Amino acid sequence: MSKLAGKGLVKRYGTKEVLHGVSLELESGKIYGLIGRNGAGKTTLLSILTAQNPATEGTVTLDGAPVWENPEALRHLCFAREMLPLGGNTASALKVKEYLRIASTFLPGWDQEMADHLIKLFGMEMKQQISKLSRGMQSMVTIIVALASKAEFTFLDEPAAGLDVVAREQFYRILMEEFSRTGRTFVVSTHIIEEAADVFEEVILVDQGKVLLKEETQSLLERSFHISGHKEQVQAATKGLERYHMEQMGRSMGVTVLLNPGQSIPEGYEVNLQKPSLQKLFIALTGEEGKSEEGE
Repeated sequence: MSKLAGKGLVKRYGTKEVLHGVSLELESGKIYGLIGRNGAGKTTLLSILTAQNPATEGTVTLDGAPVWENPEALRHLCFAREMLPLGGNTASALKVKEYLRIASTFLPGWDQEMADHLIKLFGMEMKQQISKLSRGMQSMVTIIVALASKAEFTFLDEPAAGLDVVAREQFYRILMEEFSRTGRTFVVSTHIIEEAADVFEEVILVDQGKVLLKEETQSLLERSFHISGHKEQVQAATKGLERYHMEQMGRSMGVTVLLNPGQSIPEGYEVNLQKPSLQKLFIALTGEEGKSEEGE
């Protein structure tokens, strides 16, 4: 089982520090969901893990070997993102056919048969200039690069941006089919959390340049609860628990909690218990209110 590991990753742009000592391990054969608010550092983290951007501090290794300027390690990595400069020209000035041809030369595992299948499936106009494509069609170009790369560790940054609901459903179906066939590792960064939640085996939550949590999605959801009711009852029922996103309206209160091993919601209190979705949990964990202190 291969392992891609970042250790103590720090990234500064001038005096601004975007990543603050991030350590993260990714195992082969999983689909990870990378979620976080705008500016949290997701794209920067992905670019460093795939050696497209050097870390200011820290290291990235694939099975113990550094990935930076290591052609053998880079053979196993692909980061599919928005159109970037290629071959000295901006991607937007290229035609789709040219862009995919250049991508194939940089990706040693390129599967032209798969690329051709996706081109036909998506109805790509190969002679169309990238800049003249809709945002959704540009996303489809990114998806073609990611899937046809056949890279063992494939990273997709907002692949569903601009896609309509039918196209997004189609993308996740194709992704799951490819994962089932090959066991490739996929890391998908997205803001459209609800419809992708069932696809993610593990979720990585990035907040303000740090990894807030990395956990199996089902396990995370099983230990999360939204508790609401009379303020005094809610406070008593959640005493000693990790509380997030506390909301008050008059004498009523709602709060999200994450249970640690051995903890449970005590009985005997007149409160309502609900299971939040991954999207609701994300909002609770990263909202402005953040974590609530004991006694609040």
